[in-house]
Amino acid sequence: MPEASKKMPAKPSMSNSIRSIVFIIIIVLFGAYLLNSYNSGGTKQTEVPLSSVISRANDENGNIEKITVIGDNLEITLKGEEKATEISRKDASGTLYDLGLINHCADLSGEELTNCNKKYPSIEYKEDVDVFGIILNIMLTVFPILAVFIFLSYMMRQAQASNNQSMGFGKARAKVYGPDKKKVLFKDVAGNEAAKQDLEEVVDFLKSPKKYEKLGAKIPRGVLLAGDPGTGKTLMARAVAGEANVPFFSISGSEFAEMFVGVGASRVRDLFGKAKKNAPSIIFIDEIDAVAHKRDARGGAGREDEQTLNQILVEMDGFDNESGVIVMAATNRVDMLDKALLRPGRFDRHINVTLPERKDRLEILKVHFKNKPVESDVDLNALAKKTAGSSGADLANIANEAAITAAREGHKAISNKDLTEAFERVAIGPERKSKVMNEYEKKLTAYHEAGHAIVGHVLPDSDPVHKVTIIPRGSTGGVTWFLPPEDRSYKSIYDLKDVLARAMGGRIAEELVFGKDSVTTGASSDLQHVAELAKSMIIGEGMGDKLRNLVFPDESTGYYTITTGKPYSEKTAELIDAEIRAYTEEAAKRAMEVLKANRKVLDNLAEALLKQETLEEKELEPILKDAKLPTTAKLHP
Repeated sequence: MPEASKKMPAKPSMSNSIRSIVFIIIIVLFGAYLLNSYNSGGTKQTEVPLSSVISRANDENGNIEKITVIGDNLEITLKGEEKATEISRKDASGTLYDLGLINHCADLSGEELTNCNKKYPSIEYKEDVDVFGIILNIMLTVFPILAVFIFLSYMMRQAQASNNQSMGFGKARAKVYGPDKKKVLFKDVAGNEAAKQDLEEVVDFLKSPKKYEKLGAKIPRGVLLAGDPGTGKTLMARAVAGEANVPFFSISGSEFAEMFVGVGASRVRDLFGKAKKNAPSIIFIDEIDAVAHKRDARGGAGREDEQTLNQILVEMDGFDNESGVIVMAATNRVDMLDKALLRPGRFDRHINVTLPERKDRLEILKVHFKNKPVESDVDLNALAKKTAGSSGADLANIANEAAITAAREGHKAISNKDLTEAFERVAIGPERKSKVMNEYEKKLTAYHEAGHAIVGHVLPDSDPVHKVTIIPRGSTGGVTWFLPPEDRSYKSIYDLKDVLARAMGGRIAEELVFGKDSVTTGASSDLQHVAELAKSMIIGEGMGDKLRNLVFPDESTGYYTITTGKPYSEKTAELIDAEIRAYTEEAAKRAMEVLKANRKVLDNLAEALLKQETLEEKELEPILKDAKLPTTAKLHP
């Protein structure tokens, strides 16, 4: 997939920055407070007159150790008391030279000087510069002003953000892909040739509108792409914009929805207004069923989603033929869309984007493996054959898993083994190598999977067996693959009844080998599959014996009866239940007849699985060649 429009990097939150700054300032002030408390509380200090200091200094007992002059203060240290400090402030008549009277040792020398220094205290002079106090005072002065400034800035930014949000509330949040972005062309889209042909005409409309107007043809206003998830609807819409070289406005249907009534309609007006200003252009609405569901089914004329739908209808109906704007939409639920949206004049063209056929899958795989190193013997055709029913997104996932597997195994290029592992991982799940089964569980699993394989092999309308394994994978204890030789659009009742029988083969093999009362929960997924398929055959395909050619509306969209709450009566519900039971019992009976007639083959296949754990198609052929179809298990007249 080409790169989407680049998003601007998110700006750091303003509130987080402000909180960080305020927190740092508070921590610094708190630390300053603790340091100041420690410095002031570490010593015992009192104030005394200067005359007392002089008298003590001249005392012959010499009880003053040292006098330190700091500006206008004297710091007195007493002898024998390290932490005892007295501070004397100078009185009005005191001067520093008075302290010189204290020290009578200045003119002495020798032993007299030594004795004098012992008697009188020493005097030191320090500059009175309290750096910490200056910083603390500045911070205490500046901090309130800074706090007020930050608070006001924060409030202004909040008000501005709130205003911007309210002003942009009704703006469309569409991504715009213009000519400056990496283009997607039809050559980048593999498969679905029929859908591409229809879209190529849309491209021609955008490139040469006059050619059609001269003949009286109207440019289609809307193109609806319908198909299963992952089939490439969005990619095809991007390819139309890339081929036509016009701006491409992409938005999801859910992005119109809001809890406030009227916002969705406002966004629709804004989106269509932008598209008209940049005409010719394309508007692409992905998952349009999110806002364009049937109005009569939901009710409530004042609902926000209905107002959004009404605005889309008005905008599409308001286009003139020369506007140059084409609306494209994608959905996988066409049955949910409002009829007014599907009429001519709005979505004029309905294009089905189907699941890719075998040749299309091969082309898609070539695209996804084009830039990946692969070994020379890699068989993409075999992988395309295996992946019947897979979408383009599934194939892209398999290609990516193959590359991951090769990297994990230390391979320099992707091998066939990597492809097989990737396919099985995507289809069923990864191998559960940590799952340890005892001998009885392994034997039970081997017979269970052998039962599936033999029943599917001998029934005439079943797909061929491709692989059997008893290695746990995903949520299963073992797996038996049946792959069709070619893609088929239709399945007969015989095909589906063979599917029912082979699905019952695992449970019936357990009963046959271990006894009727020894069945386990290992067949739970098989039984669920049988019940769902039988119900679909009866109520959806008209394949019931007693309800032949009768189908019933889906319970989510059809009518309902008062008694059952379903789109059929209680009597019909009983018939449906009886038909499902009959089909299930018939499938179990056919499986039992096949396995009884091939008991030796069943034992041989189970034994081979216990030895090798996994058997490929070529390894299965010599074991299954002697299996036969009993006459009682046939369905054909």
